[in-house]
Amino acid sequence: MKNILQFLRRRTAKTPFFVLLLIGSSVIAHAQYTISGKVIDDKGHPVNRASVYLDNTLDGGTTDTGGNFKFTTSEKGNQTVVASEVSHSNGGQPITISGDVNNILIKMKSMSHDLHAVTITAGSFDASNDKDKTVLKPLDIVTTAGTQADVVRAIETLPGTQHQGTENGLFVRGGDASESNVLVDGMIAQNAFFNSAPGVTTRSRFGAFQYKGVSFSSGGYSARYGQALSGILELNSLDLPEKSTVNLGVNMAGIYAQGTKLWKNSSLEGGVSYNNLTPFYGIATTNFKFYDVPVGGMANARYTWIPKKDGILKITAATSNISSGIAVPNPYAYDTSSNPIAQPYKALGDTANFHTNDQYYYTNISYRQLYKTKFLLYTGASYSYDNTDNRFGTIPIKEIDQRLQYRVEGTYFFTSRFNLMAGGDIQNFSIKKTYDIYSQSFTETQIAGFLEAQWSPINLISFKPGVRIEHSALLDQSAIAPRFSMAIKTGDNSQVSLASGIFYQDVDNTYLLAGYRPKFQQAIHYIANWQWSPEDRTLRIEGYYKNYQDLVRERSVIFDPNQYRYIAPFPAETIDNSGYGYAGGVELFWRDKKSVKNMDYWISYSYIDTRRLYKNYVSEVTPDFIAANNLNLIWKYFIDKIQTNISTTYSYSTGRPSYNNNFQSTMTPAYQNLSVTISYLHTFGNWFSVFYAGLDNITNYHNVFGYRYSSDGASKTPIVPALYRSIFVGANFSLTKFSKDEL
Repeated sequence: MKNILQFLRRRTAKTPFFVLLLIGSSVIAHAQYTISGKVIDDKGHPVNRASVYLDNTLDGGTTDTGGNFKFTTSEKGNQTVVASEVSHSNGGQPITISGDVNNILIKMKSMSHDLHAVTITAGSFDASNDKDKTVLKPLDIVTTAGTQADVVRAIETLPGTQHQGTENGLFVRGGDASESNVLVDGMIAQNAFFNSAPGVTTRSRFGAFQYKGVSFSSGGYSARYGQALSGILELNSLDLPEKSTVNLGVNMAGIYAQGTKLWKNSSLEGGVSYNNLTPFYGIATTNFKFYDVPVGGMANARYTWIPKKDGILKITAATSNISSGIAVPNPYAYDTSSNPIAQPYKALGDTANFHTNDQYYYTNISYRQLYKTKFLLYTGASYSYDNTDNRFGTIPIKEIDQRLQYRVEGTYFFTSRFNLMAGGDIQNFSIKKTYDIYSQSFTETQIAGFLEAQWSPINLISFKPGVRIEHSALLDQSAIAPRFSMAIKTGDNSQVSLASGIFYQDVDNTYLLAGYRPKFQQAIHYIANWQWSPEDRTLRIEGYYKNYQDLVRERSVIFDPNQYRYIAPFPAETIDNSGYGYAGGVELFWRDKKSVKNMDYWISYSYIDTRRLYKNYVSEVTPDFIAANNLNLIWKYFIDKIQTNISTTYSYSTGRPSYNNNFQSTMTPAYQNLSVTISYLHTFGNWFSVFYAGLDNITNYHNVFGYRYSSDGASKTPIVPALYRSIFVGANFSLTKFSKDEL
């Protein structure tokens, strides 16, 4: 099963963001030989993440968690295979190449205890291909029922998050969507979700197999990052692919094609996709009328080059153009605001047509170089441009978002026990929004520097102190944010981790657009966890407390439950940083891939107690996006005989409060969702295919995410998702030949 799914990962990383290669053959040059083997330490344990290469060439690869490596070369004759890793002395093995060379065994001498045994985990989940204590991997993400291969939806099965059916974004440990950031190769991804109508969720712009690593931090994260009071989702893009490929796919959302051309030290990936959800909405029963179903196209390309050993350059570009039209409940129908901007929308009635056209462009360039296993340099830059042209009824709403960011950081490995990282970034971003004849805009420049060390004075303990300095030109404010985390090994497979720190963030963009300039908001995190991770099992218990200070608050303003309301430019003293709050809770995560062959399951549970006074709240209460209890049960089983994978996901949350115009609350019913996905693997000659079908919310449970209230607060109607239940069917075909050994 494992090998088949690994092959599936290589062949089916084909979400609509991927695109067809427009060049060349899909077969690697004939003069390529395969070099493979294993790297172990002086105790016979496999060495993970070791760099293995032919001496004085650029050909090489990296070992996996089992110490195995495999790469190709066009070199011949007498060569030397070298293995290097920061916590071990270099190892080597002479070989003679006249064809494929397999079963090479390289031994390395340990210079210290394996640092992965005391990896700091407080507040953090890793989902990568190359870390020993991984909790989720990209393959887990795409095979989890109900996620539609969307990274963000898969992260919502982990503890610390809240399920959302009518709002985009990651809601982490009491924080709203504005308190979490998504980063790609260290740079913030502005507008991480596709544009949508009010009350309608869309998927994120990210598919799991676009990235070699996915790290989710629900608090206490590194000093490398800032401007997020609650958490970050960090995505690291792929390096060189394993081989040249061509893939085609079709599903109920459209068609797509993708290809990769691999040369000796470089690769080019690219493709196109066309989306048209007419087949999907043709059989779906929707709560809102899609008078123009979502239609559009996407394209991307990535060039990767290894100019010299232990260095890599990556250039990525992506674009999309999506349009749709939907009749939604008008969130302004009962708006109590006297703001003249809101009046035309109130006049549209209880239901209004919302049409959107979203044009998005993104590019990212980065370079990483390791010098003699002692100094690691990373530098990168990104630019994004998002132009949305919306109409609410006949009223135009236009928005242009831009972000430019440059980042540099360097890490020096003094010894295998101590390293020091220093770096900084500068970013300039702007938003310009027009509502009919009204216009709002702002431009912000943020500069930050950071310093962070990692020290393991003895084998069983590790410390990571750090500090971050941030400056906002728009707010004319600077802040110093200290961070600290540590881990102590408590057994062969267990450890305790602690983390704390101060985190700052600008206020929500709606206030900046209205011309207000409050100071930074602040949160202080305290986190402790215990984790037990024997082979193929993980048990994790974590507790946390988060103290909110200096939250934005509207004073002398009547409460308006419409979350899409416009912030009017009242006198400056009506908006300040007098808000505050707290969030505390306990979380449990258990995963078992060992007890039953071919079966994998995990359980995540979160309890949260949180209250805050912020925005236009009139007293300290639990926010309306919070459910106190959240449970996720995920089960997967692979049937070898028929090459079929079955995945089910059950999610449950207790009700959440909903506040009327008088700030009186009503609890929603509990949230429930049961989903199943079935994937069938089949070969046609030397070609490989995957057929899949997914059913979301099998029981057709009518989830409610809040209420719309009449102006006097006496009557209410439920806020529901665009559809209760959906089915999704598709197929992927790999046109690249492969050998049976790959299965």
